Amino acid sequence: MHRLVWKIFFSFWFSLIIFAGASLTLASLFVEQARLDDSSQSPRDRLKQHLEEARRVAQSEDADGLVAWLKELDRREVVPILLIDRHGRDLLGRSVSDHLAERIERPPPPRGRHRRTLPRGLVQIPGGAEYRLVPDFRAVTLQRVLTRPRVMAIPFIAAAIISGLMSFFLARYLSRPIRRLSRATRRFGSGDLGLRVAPTLGGRRDEVAELAHDFDHMAERLQTLISAQRQLLSDVSHELRSPLARLQVALGLARQRDTTQPSPELDRIEREAERLNELIAQLLSLARLETGAGLSHTESVDLADLVAEIAENTDFEIAPSGRRVVIVNRTPTPVEANPPLLHSALENVVRNAAKYTAEGTSVEIALTPDDQHPGWVLIQVRDHGPGVPENRLDHLFEPFVRVGDARDRASGGYGLGLAIAKRAIQLHGGQVSASNHAEGGLAVSIRLPTDPNREHG
Repeated sequence: MHRLVWKIFFSFWFSLIIFAGASLTLASLFVEQARLDDSSQSPRDRLKQHLEEARRVAQSEDADGLVAWLKELDRREVVPILLIDRHGRDLLGRSVSDHLAERIERPPPPRGRHRRTLPRGLVQIPGGAEYRLVPDFRAVTLQRVLTRPRVMAIPFIAAAIISGLMSFFLARYLSRPIRRLSRATRRFGSGDLGLRVAPTLGGRRDEVAELAHDFDHMAERLQTLISAQRQLLSDVSHELRSPLARLQVALGLARQRDTTQPSPELDRIEREAERLNELIAQLLSLARLETGAGLSHTESVDLADLVAEIAENTDFEIAPSGRRVVIVNRTPTPVEANPPLLHSALENVVRNAAKYTAEGTSVEIALTPDDQHPGWVLIQVRDHGPGVPENRLDHLFEPFVRVGDARDRASGGYGLGLAIAKRAIQLHGGQVSASNHAEGGLAVSIRLPTDPNREHG
């Protein structure tokens, strides 16, 4: 019974049993009521009783009272009782079948012969019309039987309520852990590798619980692998620092010994050492951010001033190549942040755009409130470069990712700048995404909360 398939099977089976039992009870009540009616009164006696009631109502309440009485009688009785005038019309406007009209017009059988039809009573309104009270047995249908209040009421309502409650609790029982798994998957995908689902399910031992345990096992395994990868990255970067420092010292000594003529080989060694030193610095920065470090100190920072400083510095560097960095919109916005870390993140994004924008074009920066998410600020950086293939946009912020000829090693990058920027933005509670602009080029959107305790909606 701990298996989910059996829980679903027995829940639906029990609901069907209840419904079938209610249906049988309904039918038995109708049969029993019919039996009691037959035992207490014959059809002829019941018709005589209705005729007497109709005549009494007609005498005391006229036509309006007769209409009300006939409606109430039609609601109670399974066999429709009609009051038909001389023109063949029913008092309530119900249809009169041909066989019923023939019965009314047919003369009574001779005295002494067996009467095959019930007596046809005359109901007369004082000073008004005359009606014939006639039962229409052929109008009795299953729908009419099942819609009588005395037949349907309690059994059907009880079956509907019980089956509805069972279905509701079964749906909640099945959907609650699935919703938890869904939330855990989203948080896991956003980088929260420490989340576990199975402890929140209590003592469940069905397929959903097994799925939760498998998810937790996968999350634990991935967390271990990613932690080991981050630690390896950090350890290797630190270990490379020492031989690189010795290499730079040896390079300096070599230049001191031979100062008579330039040495292209030593110049090449120096450039490669500087590139290696830059790569190691970026690797260490990424490793530090991956472990959550970097936000030990925060203070209020005006994003407008920070963006203006980055744009000015980058514009000065790329101006000789015929490219510019311009701010198209800037709204003063204070945020709580680590100034060096946030400066580095935004600078990486702007420098990346400046690196790939075409000659004679500008990198455009816009700083505005996020209209779709109140309490958030939006920074958009757009270049006029070749853009990025759509299937590579989601991988643009991963370490060492290059997405084509325009963004390869020849550009001077290692594929770490945007990865560092993304992690720094996430540490500030923000989000970063990239998309190809409709008019060409790549557009990077950075969202930051103006309130550090606010969650993204």
